Order: sequence, then C-alpha cells, then structure tokens
Amino acid sequence: MPPELTALALAGLLQAVQFVLFAVPANLELGTGYTSSARDKPPSRQLSTITARLQRAMSNHFEGLILFTIAVLVVVLGNQSSGVTVACAWAYLAARILYIPAYAYGLRPWRSAIWAVGFFATVAMLIAALI
Repeated sequence: MPPELTALALAGLLQAVQFVLFAVPANLELGTGYTSSARDKPPSRQLSTITARLQRAMSNHFEGLILFTIAVLVVVLGNQSSGVTVACAWAYLAARILYIPAYAYGLRPWRSAIWAVGFFATVAMLIAALI
C-alpha cells in the first residue's frame, strides 16, 4: 500500500479515536438520556470546557480529513507519489495527533500553528501531484 494511503487509513482511525475521546465524557456529562435522544432540545447541562474542545477538535478533523483524502486520492490515483508527498502525508497525520491535546488544553498559539502544518502539508501534496 502506498505510504500516503497508510497515513490516510491511520487518519481515519484517529478520527475514530477522537470520537471516543469526545463521546465518553459527553455521555458522562450529559447522560445517555440526552445523547441517545434525537436532540430536538438543547441539553439541560453544558459540556465541560475540555469536552467541548474535544468535540470541536473532532469536527475540525472531519473538515481537514476531506481535503487530505482528496490530496491522497489525487496523489495515488495520479501515480504521483514522491518523497515530498510521503513526507506531507506523515506531517499531516503528526499535526492532527498533536492538535488534539493542543486544542483540548487551549494551547495558544500552538494549536493554530499545529493546524497550519497539517493544512499546508495537504496543500503541498496537491501542488506536488500537479507538478
């Protein structure tokens, strides 16, 4: 399997881990009565700061994962894999791993810097595939 696809598979697993990191405390904080409902009404309690941040980090990864998936598909299907695209794929994955605690603990400006590494690594993959 191309390394970029391996990084994509691991990023998908990371998304599952992020879901668990958010869902477990959310269920404990809000109760399963609310979390298993249709959520037509707002919860009676708010999420803790860290749990809310974990939810936003998870949502942010869903957004980033869309562009990263496009980049990996363009590279692999276009047969454009190179040292640059491999390095970018691993940089994206490393950045997404580091982003979770950086967001959860409100590390500023590092959270934004880490996000930028992942974003620009993805853009660089797309550009490398077109060159």
